[in-house]
Amino acid sequence: MKKVIKTPNAPAAIGPYSVGISTGTLVFTAGQIGLDPKTGLMVEGGVEAEARQALTNLKAILEAAGSGLEKVVKTTVFLKDMADFARVNAIYAEFFVENPPARSAVAVAALPKNALLEVESIALQ
Repeated sequence: MKKVIKTPNAPAAIGPYSVGISTGTLVFTAGQIGLDPKTGLMVEGGVEAEARQALTNLKAILEAAGSGLEKVVKTTVFLKDMADFARVNAIYAEFFVENPPARSAVAVAALPKNALLEVESIALQ
C-alpha cells in the first residue's frame, strides 16, 4: 500500500513529487529545505535557521503520516558547504536527542531555492 502524505504544517511540493509516502511500515520523506510553510519563502538567519526549519518541516510530515522523529531510522543531509557541518550538527542534535538515526552527510553543488541544506528521512510507521 502506498499513501501520499500531505500536511499544511510543511511546505507543499514545489515540483511533481510527494512530500511524503507511507508504505504501511515505512515513511519516506522528500528532502526538506528551510521553507516556511505559511509564507512559502526561505527563512532568514543562515544555515542554523534553515536547518531548524527543515527539521521542523520533516517532523510535521512524519507526524502527518502517524510517525515521528523518534521513529526515524535513516537521514541524509545535503549541504551546500561542508564548512557548515558543525553548525548543522548542533541543530540536528536538538531534534534527535536519544538514539539518533543512521545518517549520511554530503556536500552538493546547489540545492532548490538556493538553500544551504536539505534533509530527507526514512522512518518506521
